[in-house]
Amino acid sequence: MSFSTLVKDELCRVELHDACCKKSEIFGVILAGNLFSYEKNSRNVKVVTENAAFARRIYSTVRRVYGLSPEVSIRRSSKLKKHISYSIIFASMQIINKLLYDFEISAFNENDLFPMNTTLKNVCCKKSFLRAAFLSGGSVSDPEKTYHLEIATRNKMCTEIIKEILKDYGINVKIITRKGNYVAYIKEGENIVDFLNIIGAHGALMEFENVRILKDMRNSVNRIVNCETANLEKTVNAAVRQVENIKLIQSTLGIGNLPENLIDIANLRLEYSELSLKELGEMLCPKLGKSGVNHRLRKLDEIADKIRERSKTL
Repeated sequence: MSFSTLVKDELCRVELHDACCKKSEIFGVILAGNLFSYEKNSRNVKVVTENAAFARRIYSTVRRVYGLSPEVSIRRSSKLKKHISYSIIFASMQIINKLLYDFEISAFNENDLFPMNTTLKNVCCKKSFLRAAFLSGGSVSDPEKTYHLEIATRNKMCTEIIKEILKDYGINVKIITRKGNYVAYIKEGENIVDFLNIIGAHGALMEFENVRILKDMRNSVNRIVNCETANLEKTVNAAVRQVENIKLIQSTLGIGNLPENLIDIANLRLEYSELSLKELGEMLCPKLGKSGVNHRLRKLDEIADKIRERSKTL
């Protein structure tokens, strides 16, 4: 089961108690998932879905609110996977007229549905509208892979309503066109979590958050490991360079000819090439801090560099 299916199955179980929320959900369904057919003296609104639970929800909600039953047709795809699609057809002029009146829709247009002066005043109605829009044309990626949620519709006004509602919640929504559809999408994980909370997908929200936390932990651990690896590699490379420089001094100038403070650190580094600067400093008498040890080793590096420069001029 995909994550989108998980979310939609949960949303189909969300109970609606108030008539205004039921009407707002119907409004969201017809606005986001509309397909229109026209005949000389009739006009139809058709909603197509492959989700049986969503089809039952639309049918039962319309019947409870208006006391009228839309037509239902079932079609099995001829393709290999044999998908079943459900069409909910609002063919009755009684239903059409009630929808027009309740949602203040002035008229149908050949290519679109234009809601005029429509407002979703109550917070619960706005949530119902968003839930219906997602059920009709929404999808959300598996959080294990990427963070992406979108709602695709043929109706530009629908995407604008979605954007305006979510703007009040501080959620950043962007709109693009794709294959004749208008797509409102969200990319940020935090915003997707907020959206799932708004539409009532609390179980899916917890699953999304668990995955997100684990991903953040893995990323954090990887960053720490990479940092530690880089530091270890840097320390090893520095120790190898210091040993090579001291051996060069030993074979040319002689360690015994160095200042006393450099003799001790040179002998320790040759004997304990694997130790850190802090550990080397604790072996000195008197003990020396990390910066003091580093300063002396840099002096040895400078002496070795001068020896190399002299050898080049000879």
